Amino acid sequence: MIRTFCGATVKAVGTARPIKEVRRLHSSYDVAVVGGGIVGLATVRELILRHPTLSFILLEKEKELAVHQSGHNSGVIHSGIYYTPGSLKARLCVRGATLAYEYCDKKGLPYKKCGKLIVATEQEEIPRLQALYERGMKNNVRDLSIVDAEGIREREPYCRGIMALDSPYTGIVDWRMVALRYGQDFEEAGGTVVTESEVNDICSAAESQAGSTEGMKYPIAIRDKKGREVRCRFVLTCGGLHSDRLSQISGCSSEPRIVPFRGDYLVLKPEKHYLVNGNIYPVPDPRFPFLGGPLHSEDGRECLALSPNAVLAFKREGYKGVRLQRPGLCRRSLVQGSSEAGDEEHCVRDGRNVSRDFHWCTGQNPAEVHPRTLAE
Repeated sequence: MIRTFCGATVKAVGTARPIKEVRRLHSSYDVAVVGGGIVGLATVRELILRHPTLSFILLEKEKELAVHQSGHNSGVIHSGIYYTPGSLKARLCVRGATLAYEYCDKKGLPYKKCGKLIVATEQEEIPRLQALYERGMKNNVRDLSIVDAEGIREREPYCRGIMALDSPYTGIVDWRMVALRYGQDFEEAGGTVVTESEVNDICSAAESQAGSTEGMKYPIAIRDKKGREVRCRFVLTCGGLHSDRLSQISGCSSEPRIVPFRGDYLVLKPEKHYLVNGNIYPVPDPRFPFLGGPLHSEDGRECLALSPNAVLAFKREGYKGVRLQRPGLCRRSLVQGSSEAGDEEHCVRDGRNVSRDFHWCTGQNPAEVHPRTLAE
């Protein structure tokens, strides 16, 4: 369903049809979600399916949906091996992998359940590999097994190692494609998507005019940089790399702050694709805990990537790639946020509108914790 909002651009997901603009003083909704990335789209979809009698609007600052982290990530569907047993992230990841496959099957979205090998190349890595196996088993990760050097060669003929953890339930998918489908589901259920609306103020609405009860019914005012306003009963922000800023402008704490890191991928050229069948990861090194250097295939993008490094980024939205003069390789980039908050600290609820404004304050890669479990 398409509705209008103060002359803003309102687009139906997956269509290029021009939509006539109709200007109004403001619009009122039961729930507004700020942020049209995969987490915001999954969340607003879940909400409208659970509460079909309420009115919903999603506000996105870009011309298109899911153009930032939702489209700049590894594309991996992680199975949940790495995370602390019993932690929120472990539970979200394990359940999220199942939900991701089920959703793609239901909607006919392509993916590859190509598996993952975590490969030990030195004897000193074997205890860490075995610890990962035990952690994965405690997290109820499906079909985990330990394989020897021969088992590695059977799965990846060009990979050499002495032992590996085999996770066949790991896969790859184009997360932006999934996000856009969430948006389509939302609109088909009657929701409103508004693009080119960069929110810069979330506050209590002004008192109603005489004879009007709108201020009481819709006590939250959301304004964008063009001066347009929407009112609502509840607001949820899912701003990704800008989530801490959205939290702060609503009167919430500025903590945890997002610290952007830049990651560069080395991409194998098509003639080298035969070297890798699935995802190949090193055993995590405790000296460099932030990232490994996996080789993985990427569904829907026709490439194989050696990825990524991690350095502090100069800006939150810097994706421009760098050309390399190296046979068989080229480079592209992503930016991902990190924060110091623990698993249970990401959802902040201490704004000026107690129990009415909620903020998901993290810049997580959707491959890590899976958006539908966050939405639930």
